Amino acid sequence: MSHQRRCARVAEQIKREVSQLLQTGIKDDRVGMGMTSITEVDVSGDLRYARIYVSIYGTESDRLQTMAGLHSATGFVRRELAKRLTLRFVPEISFAEDKSLERGTQVLALINRLAEERSAKEQQDSV
Repeated sequence: MSHQRRCARVAEQIKREVSQLLQTGIKDDRVGMGMTSITEVDVSGDLRYARIYVSIYGTESDRLQTMAGLHSATGFVRRELAKRLTLRFVPEISFAEDKSLERGTQVLALINRLAEERSAKEQQDSV
């Protein structure tokens, strides 16, 4: 149980530090192409690996450029984490795009469209 809490604490600390690096530390212009935020960090049980999920708001081109910039900055981010975290081993990190917000927006748009069609059909039937 305490091991799970430790993994969760480390994941939260990584999330906080990388979020700060996104705002002030990473100088790669590609990372600033879209609005980027860290949505989740998954840390392996042995704390050796961390997958950082990012949500990128912007065009497809912006998202691709931002992901390329993040992959390029992986070494820098890991070195910065080594300075800021009090861990024996700094996890190997990887970035993955989190498209859940995009999927949620698409589902919401579909629901709204269906509601409008239903309302129009009910109005048509009542006439």
